Amino acid sequence: MTKILNVKNLRKTYRSGTKDLTVLDGITFDIEEGETFAIVGPSGSGKTTLLGLCAGLDQLDEGTIELCGTELNTLNEDQRALLRNKKVGFIFQNFQLLPTLTALENVSVPLELQGAPDAAKEAKDLLEKVGLVDRIDHYPSQLSGGEQQRVALARAFSTKPSILFADEPTGNLDEETGEKVIKLLFQLNKEMGTTLVIVTHDLDLARLTQRVIKLKGGKIVGNQSETLV
Repeated sequence: MTKILNVKNLRKTYRSGTKDLTVLDGITFDIEEGETFAIVGPSGSGKTTLLGLCAGLDQLDEGTIELCGTELNTLNEDQRALLRNKKVGFIFQNFQLLPTLTALENVSVPLELQGAPDAAKEAKDLLEKVGLVDRIDHYPSQLSGGEQQRVALARAFSTKPSILFADEPTGNLDEETGEKVIKLLFQLNKEMGTTLVIVTHDLDLARLTQRVIKLKGGKIVGNQSETLV
């Protein structure tokens, strides 16, 4: 199998007052194409920082990250943005929909940026898949949290990304709504053959993935299923 993400000896440090705070230290793992993968750990363990680095949203201090066959260390900010636009999808805890755009427009925008000739039709088809075809003209403020996250799912998959990063995708949802969103997430992921990386503190959600790593204090302290006991 081809490795879609390869992380070696990753280290990230932030300046805090007069001291350096090491958030990630010596992180090494890889993910194969089409795999579902979870990163778990307590608050402050470095999960979201790790996701941001792997997706090229931030720059590492030491080590290497190879994403979709390209070493991120060799790219400038514009080049990393181009790689993300072509290969990467995102789902966030707080949805991050554009408030002045309708559900249909929120999903259409990434497609239009890629020059899709039938962006509106593709967006509508995706919204139908997530059960929101009757809400396409509604703005985010007119949608419930669960509906907003379903729009975010449709948007994330709209460009058929090679890899999708989901940061606490059910963090702002109640249990029942969260379960419905996760079912849709895995359903769309399987249908499109996307590699899925989920950052979560929810061990039940992590158990749904094929592989798990556990972070604590910026280090990997467990692999596979034994992290969840």
